[in-house]
Amino acid sequence: MGTQAPPENGYGRSNSLEEKSAKEKAIDEWLPITSSRNAKWWYSAFHNVTAMVGAGVLSLPYAMAELGWGPGVTVLILSWIITLYTLWQMVEMHEMVPGRRFDRYHELGQYAFGEKLGLYIVVPQQLIVEVGVCIVYMVTGGKSLQKFHDTVCSTCKHIKLTYFIMIFASVHFVLSHLPNFNSISGVSLAAAVMSLSYSTIAWGASVDKGVQPDVQYGYKAKTTAGTVFNFFSALGDVAFAYAGHNVVLEIQATIPSTPEKPSKGPMWRGVIVAYIVVALCYFPVALVGYWMFGNSVQDNILISLEKPAWLIAMANMFVVVHVIGSYQIYAMPVFDMMETVLVKKLNFKPSTTLRFIVRNLYVAFTMFIGITFPFFGGLLGFFGGFAFAPTTYFLPCVMWLAIYKPRKFSLSWWTNWICIVFGLMLMILSPIGGLRQIILQAKDYEFYS
Repeated sequence: MGTQAPPENGYGRSNSLEEKSAKEKAIDEWLPITSSRNAKWWYSAFHNVTAMVGAGVLSLPYAMAELGWGPGVTVLILSWIITLYTLWQMVEMHEMVPGRRFDRYHELGQYAFGEKLGLYIVVPQQLIVEVGVCIVYMVTGGKSLQKFHDTVCSTCKHIKLTYFIMIFASVHFVLSHLPNFNSISGVSLAAAVMSLSYSTIAWGASVDKGVQPDVQYGYKAKTTAGTVFNFFSALGDVAFAYAGHNVVLEIQATIPSTPEKPSKGPMWRGVIVAYIVVALCYFPVALVGYWMFGNSVQDNILISLEKPAWLIAMANMFVVVHVIGSYQIYAMPVFDMMETVLVKKLNFKPSTTLRFIVRNLYVAFTMFIGITFPFFGGLLGFFGGFAFAPTTYFLPCVMWLAIYKPRKFSLSWWTNWICIVFGLMLMILSPIGGLRQIILQAKDYEFYS
């Protein structure tokens, strides 16, 4: 049986191409990142605040205690400047090719490093960050609910953390079905307001409490090795606090763009507002918290503030609302990846049922891991260095050097290389400290206790 030759005029081919592009367009309109492109600049502001100012801010005084005054202040300020710079680069690179938008971090990676290599470099790191944040927030949400319960009702029966993590997860079994970034903007706005509120409570209540009578600012660890490992772990805590880059391109993808008015204008305006809020949250909490409590501060500043009970209960409830929004911001790109693979690679039909199953499974998975390993501080240090440092501190710089190829020894070249070296040091050193902390905490931990 002979095969039929294609029509001479190429009509059949153009028809199938049109069908293919119509099908791809329909899929893009269904996927969470690309389905809605009518966001305003202030959406980018509160999405970025929600993504950045996570529960990590509450561990900053503890990180300061392990870093000490000089190195602590230096690392905090350097991180703020470097991450703002790398964020600017990502906003610029979103539309550097005329007529094309890099809606996802890995698409930019593929353009910079090649189709295959780009995926291998970016996707694993981005997934570690996003899934890691979701797991850590499961634990944070559960712990804050538990603290709220114990503060409001001190005479009540003690309830295990496991149940509080399940209660927290139950909210996400509902919220995860909001289709895209724009549909969670209300949740995100509430979360951004809460982050500013509980940060203010954290440092305001510390000021009210005053400097503790026997406050000490020396390193707490008795041995040199202990001090060094704690220092490394604290670097990871700081890296974790600046983790918003993993969702920046995805947030920018929701802003409308034309050649005359590219999306980078409104996006950058939102980022500047977000970074001012970040500074207002991070610096007072880190510096005031450490100044008042010294090296006896807990890994969550709210635990150090025992009184007044109503204020601590309120702050913990704010944290819960905030991490609900943050969880959704970080889960959205993961949903997008999973749904893209299922629909484009495995040819599943885009449907509500598919979305329902996929998202519920993801929430259940993060809940299960969170219940199994709730060592909050060590997890922050470990994940912070391992994946947050590359995606936040130096991957954007490597991409910038690969794509724009600035002149050797020019200002741009030097700036990017300094960021890369700083980020690499963070990536190598902080997981060492974080892992040691997890091992120390896991010694006397009973699973599902």
